[in-house]
Amino acid sequence: MATTYQIAAVGDWESVMGFRALGLATYPVASAGEARETIQRLAKENCAIIYLTEQLAAGLSDVLQRYKDELRPAIILIPGRSGSLGIGSSTLRQSIERAVGADIL
Repeated sequence: MATTYQIAAVGDWESVMGFRALGLATYPVASAGEARETIQRLAKENCAIIYLTEQLAAGLSDVLQRYKDELRPAIILIPGRSGSLGIGSSTLRQSIERAVGADIL
């Protein structure tokens, strides 16, 4: 029997509620500590992708480091309601450089 994986969005209420319309599981959180607990719980469950706002990611470098080389969950940083902090694009650039061996962006 095939395993069904979940896609989730974690962030402030305003940033994640739009994802609900797309069928994603949404987890509005108010603090980095709450986000940390939510991500760790989702990682133990069948969650394949977690969209996380950059504002929360700024305080969760240990969590991002923990899961960056894991197959699941893939944590993808997205801008929050106050805009981008540039963390997501920087992380993407580093991942591509690690995979390809050069900065192609």
